[in-house]
Amino acid sequence: MTHTLHRAGKYDDVKDDFIVSVMPAKGLNDDNSVEMQKAFLKIALKHSPVNVGDSTKGSEYRPSKDLRPTVHWHRESSPDPDRVVKDVDGPTTASAVFDNFESVKNVVAELRELDLGISVNIASVPSRAVECCNECGIVRHSVEYSLGFQGSTERLPDDDTLQVSSMCGHGMVAANFVRKMQDWVRCGRRTPEEASRYLARFCVCGSFNPARARRILERAAVGK
Repeated sequence: MTHTLHRAGKYDDVKDDFIVSVMPAKGLNDDNSVEMQKAFLKIALKHSPVNVGDSTKGSEYRPSKDLRPTVHWHRESSPDPDRVVKDVDGPTTASAVFDNFESVKNVVAELRELDLGISVNIASVPSRAVECCNECGIVRHSVEYSLGFQGSTERLPDDDTLQVSSMCGHGMVAANFVRKMQDWVRCGRRTPEEASRYLARFCVCGSFNPARARRILERAAVGK
């Protein structure tokens, strides 16, 4: 699950950033993948995720083709998680993002009880994922670690920008767009909540954490 592996930030920045995702294996357990993935999303929605998504259709925050220049000032930006569940129509990667440990633990406990027969992945600080598994009576199957950014790291964006842009592991949230939202928040053109939703629309798979982005943008609002 490398698209959720390289989220930048120190421990205090990422300790409450969790992505739970499910993915069928082609030719092995994808015959009833639609039902399994919808069941997962319905369980996740019971525990207040900050984002859910289907990597082939998009997240609960989606762009629109029906736009005019004036729309951006009065655009409906409410999330639509039910649409994500409804639109699942084939094998995909379904994801749910949470900003607190208890919600993740409750979701994993329900998934263990239901036993969907599908691969479940928790992307987070490894110690927090292990803690979640232990409390749910699960022995961790495997683990992947990020070795960080290598090479000409001086060319990377500043820390706050990188923390936001790296929440879309497919690179769909551009660093310059993050900087633009930081500037708009700083000068009062958008609230941190509005700006975080704008950014979330570009992360198709739904692994972007708008709650964490809002916290980072709030720092920009006060010039930190």
